Amino acid sequence: MHDYNGKKIAVAMSGGVDSSTVAALLKEQGAQVIGINMKLFERPGEVPGAKGDAEVVADYLGIPFHQVHFETEFARLIMEDFRDQYFGGATPNPCVRCNRYVKFGLLLEKARELGADYLATGHYVRTELGADGLWHLLKASYLAKDQSYFLYTLTQEQLSRVVFPLGEVPTKDEVRRRAAEYGLPVAQKSESQEICFIPNDDYVAFLEMEPQHLTGPGEIVHVDGSVIGRHNGTHRYTIGQRRGLGIAWKEPLYVVAIDAKENRVTVGEIGGLFAPGLKVSDLNWIVPPGAGELEASCKIRYRQQPIECRVRLLEGGEGEVRFVEPQKSVTPGQSVVFYRGEEVLGGGRITGAL
Repeated sequence: MHDYNGKKIAVAMSGGVDSSTVAALLKEQGAQVIGINMKLFERPGEVPGAKGDAEVVADYLGIPFHQVHFETEFARLIMEDFRDQYFGGATPNPCVRCNRYVKFGLLLEKARELGADYLATGHYVRTELGADGLWHLLKASYLAKDQSYFLYTLTQEQLSRVVFPLGEVPTKDEVRRRAAEYGLPVAQKSESQEICFIPNDDYVAFLEMEPQHLTGPGEIVHVDGSVIGRHNGTHRYTIGQRRGLGIAWKEPLYVVAIDAKENRVTVGEIGGLFAPGLKVSDLNWIVPPGAGELEASCKIRYRQQPIECRVRLLEGGEGEVRFVEPQKSVTPGQSVVFYRGEEVLGGGRITGAL
């Protein structure tokens, strides 16, 4: 158990049960807690000036509350990038990018400006200062909620200044139980699973709000080269997609490649989805990997059991990953994250299949 008694800790408060419970836990442990809430975009139906749940909880706990306005930065760093990636034929992971540039970039900076020693969040993940003098990022005790996959971009400097009190909690029910014990008004609030800035989880509608990006109809091509259909924009497709192709075929067809420049979607039978490895760029290592090759396990999507792989490091933060056995739906724009046991070694952005 870490000792935060007397420490000034800024808690990133969203108004949800996790971050609210973090604020209550840390206050109980004797920390000087301040609530900090990010205003990132206008939500539909929002009443200007009305108190949000985060401020209501801060008032209930009797802690100072600050709202920081990152609308401009969030639009540029996250929403514009999301559009650019989709219109470029990739499938982005905005949560990874938001953690990197917004929560543990801009917000951590703001917490320091407010005089905080640490920034705490409601992420389910653990950290540990090793005998080697380095910070290590570990999976949460409650594996069903583990969020380490989204945090591989953290640096040693950031890890030294962040706190994840829910990392050791055994279940989500336990978090709700503690929230109820503290009398938090959000104890039974439901969770949101969607991308926060996409209304109704309809990313196509979000992308098509800016029609100047739209490329118009194009060809759907079978892997054998024959044109077998038409599409209404490559941004509507992702690798591995089966539904919505509108093609009658003797076997189920899946999207196996997206070429935004040529405005072409390539489809094929399920065998065409499997790849022996992938290419990765923008690698970040939490702990330096050392040699030019290493063995690890990796995840190429959040809800996946780690698979054994070999990583070959190349120049410029790039690398090649070979799986022990071929994997389905290697998706450019998504993240590959490397593990050794319960520890996150690092990760990067998938640029293509091998």
